[in-house]
Amino acid sequence: MKAKVVIAGGGIAGMTAAAALARAGSDVTLLESAPQFGEIGAGVTLSPNAMLGLDHIGVCEAVAAAGVEPTRQRIQHWQDGRTLVAMDRTGQRETYGAPYVTVHRADLHAILTGAARDAGVDLRCASPVVSSRGAAAILADGSVVEGDVLVGADGVKSVIRERFETTPPHFTGHVAWRTLVPVSEDLRDLSDFPGIIIGPGAMITRYNIRDFAFMNLVFFARQEGWTDDGWTTPVNPAELRQVYAGWCPDAQRLIEAACREPMFKWALNARQPLDSWIVEDKVTLIGDAAHAMTPFLGHGAACGIEDAVVLARALAQSESVSEALRRYQAARHERATFIQMESNANADRMQGQQTDFFGLEDMKDEESLGLFTYDCRTVPV
Repeated sequence: MKAKVVIAGGGIAGMTAAAALARAGSDVTLLESAPQFGEIGAGVTLSPNAMLGLDHIGVCEAVAAAGVEPTRQRIQHWQDGRTLVAMDRTGQRETYGAPYVTVHRADLHAILTGAARDAGVDLRCASPVVSSRGAAAILADGSVVEGDVLVGADGVKSVIRERFETTPPHFTGHVAWRTLVPVSEDLRDLSDFPGIIIGPGAMITRYNIRDFAFMNLVFFARQEGWTDDGWTTPVNPAELRQVYAGWCPDAQRLIEAACREPMFKWALNARQPLDSWIVEDKVTLIGDAAHAMTPFLGHGAACGIEDAVVLARALAQSESVSEALRRYQAARHERATFIQMESNANADRMQGQQTDFFGLEDMKDEESLGLFTYDCRTVPV
């Protein structure tokens, strides 16, 4: 069926859903609170299953061209930098039908916004949704945007999710520091072999973006007592040096490079799984609004993209909104909940006290867990 769809939130999941729904014939209005469309943050990892979702809206190759397709990655020991596990990424297209890509969030978001605009979506920035009733979004100025279905894509602090529960997001016990560093010659070897350095209670992630000109660096640590989840809190470099004191020379090079650039800190907040993503047979959730998770499987954006495509397909194949939402939930809820739980478990595996034993037993990461084999374009709905 073709429906009038109102989407609250213009991030990765919301913009993908807008493009997918409009391409399928629905009348889509997307409401974003920010004064202009764009994306803050730095890099994002898009595994092949996410890229298949982007193929559904016709932008897979554009995103791949804007990003980097790594050929290898590794996990290193915090004390001496030795490689614990190496991963070959050369055969991703052949194995899964799509590439593995690391890309700047702003570059990805610009492509998604263009796809939504080209599909005829009514894109409205400076339109903060403050509440809702039925399938209508109520804006801060009191205006109401009516629809047949309301989709909450408004992130971890989702206003639409308040229709489902009143419990706020919870602090996960992790904080993160992020920055972009230019790939200078003294960092070239670390750029050429990206990956993660792991240690007790902490880890450092690095990967390339923008044609290998920059590395996205994210430093994770368990830290209580600080729960600000804004993405723009400045960092005192001394704090980072203290957290990673005694780590290997590779880690120290990354830290010193990070301390020369603007760097920001935020607390990782998440949500517990909901029993249902449907209210009144006309309201649903996608992305972080549905299943905000820790980033330790690199699948937050991927899950949002998958949600968006499956929701659009379910609506196109259904006779009513209520049928479409039931199909969407049946196709997505179990997988998203599994990834939420495994992402938390992966933090424990990668930041455990026994770093020396990491990788000696069966690996449990996003690829070995089978997440890459999922195709949101064809999964039954």
